[in-house]
Amino acid sequence: MNLLELQESTSRAVGALAALLAGSGVIAILTALLPVPEVGTARIILSALLLDRGSDLYPLTVQNVMWLTFFIGLGELWPRFRRARAEIRQFGIGLLPDDPATILRSKDLIAIYRRVMKAKRSTHYRLQRLILRAIQQFQISRSVAQANSLVDSSLELMQHEIDLKYSMVRYITWLIPTLGFIGTVIGIALALTAASDMPSLDDAQAVQAWFGAMTAKLGVAFNTTFMALVMAAVLVFLQQIARGKEEAALNSAGQYCMDNLINRLYEE
Repeated sequence: MNLLELQESTSRAVGALAALLAGSGVIAILTALLPVPEVGTARIILSALLLDRGSDLYPLTVQNVMWLTFFIGLGELWPRFRRARAEIRQFGIGLLPDDPATILRSKDLIAIYRRVMKAKRSTHYRLQRLILRAIQQFQISRSVAQANSLVDSSLELMQHEIDLKYSMVRYITWLIPTLGFIGTVIGIALALTAASDMPSLDDAQAVQAWFGAMTAKLGVAFNTTFMALVMAAVLVFLQQIARGKEEAALNSAGQYCMDNLINRLYEE
């Protein structure tokens, strides 16, 4: 593992810890603000929907586990948004000449190579890596075609690199609905258990209490599914935005190299 990979792994670990703390804070705030639902109530109570507040196992509820998982997903996406913005900013530091009349010879590439190497974290950003690889290939082969081929291959590898960065987010967007379905199974199982204790039909109050307890257990089943679908939808939406920004930055980097480097190279 190189230094950049170690730094990124450390950043992700810190982000996951911060996400867990943020998720725990949200759960604590909702617990303090939302009242405990009354037994047998027919109204939709936010504390039951969001936290399963009336459960005997609270705070160890399926909804709370989903909240923590959801915030871990947000913690995974936050560095992707930051990376996309950082990649876009690289086009403004003038790494390559943008004058349409400029022709680049082999001797001109030395100054560009040194300028890129002096840039902060020169091997971290994809634009710098493309430029360095293209210059190195041209200096070795003196062939524009080979330099262009290397840029194309590098773009494909970087596209795969972006895809790998979202593997954990894809798993989390699968895990949250799975947790919701687990909560559904638990809620139905609890409702069936309560249904087996049906009182005598002659006792109206007992029947009412029994029916209220059973519907409350069924409420757990539907609440967890609803929360899981909403959380997964939000994560998928944010994932598509972040990935779109990263892919757009990569496409811009390839176009920038083609317009300002590859198409200006002169084979002596």
